Amino acid sequence: MAPPVASLSAVEVDYPGRGRALGPFDLTLTGGEIVALVGPSGCGKSTALRLLAGLEAPTRGQVQRAAGRGETSVVFQAPTLAPWLSATANVALPLALAGLARGEARRRAREALARVGLAGAEDARPAELSGGMAMRASLARAMVTNPKLLLLDEPFAALDEITRRALADDVLALWRETRPAIVFVTHNVEEAAYMAGRVVVMTAGPGRFAGETTIDAPVPRPAGFRTTALFRDAVETVSGHLASGMAAAA
Repeated sequence: MAPPVASLSAVEVDYPGRGRALGPFDLTLTGGEIVALVGPSGCGKSTALRLLAGLEAPTRGQVQRAAGRGETSVVFQAPTLAPWLSATANVALPLALAGLARGEARRRAREALARVGLAGAEDARPAELSGGMAMRASLARAMVTNPKLLLLDEPFAALDEITRRALADDVLALWRETRPAIVFVTHNVEEAAYMAGRVVVMTAGPGRFAGETTIDAPVPRPAGFRTTALFRDAVETVSGHLASGMAAAA
């Protein structure tokens, strides 16, 4: 088994005036695995992701994460691209901040854009990109440093179903190239079962472990995977864990 890339050990997060938002909660990620976090709104999925990203500290418990420069990348629900920069400059930004020479950073950024299907849009500003294209640019920026850990916080939530499915396949194709560990937060059970090798279900807030489902299927997913018995059974199992977790928290 690959060594752990990151872990949450008995983490709890309390917010003043709001009480407990998460935990106690445990999660261990091994190198190259794809994990989806599923749970009702307000259960702490995004809080767990921020702990793994180093954007927040737990009130109690321990966080171990890939902490080197460029080793962890985050893609949020909104693309968060700098509107005054071209797609190339946006993707090159983490490389420039790491001290890479401008020419090399731009070359690698253009390669990353090509990998996500944005060849020809390198000079476009964010306002000139569709929602799906902007999210692809965000994925390119996240992957350009070859991170060990990629964190995705509902990145497809604002997109139409066709674009969501295409981007899910894009992420899995990108994963095949460098195999980072991925944590993917979503409300969509089918999306979780399609993208992840392991789906962790959380209870209603404060989020705790409610169940786990493993999906043993090739990545990227083969054509027609959503129609297979394996996929449908995984969706039903995850949905059952979700219902049980919400009932236990009631």
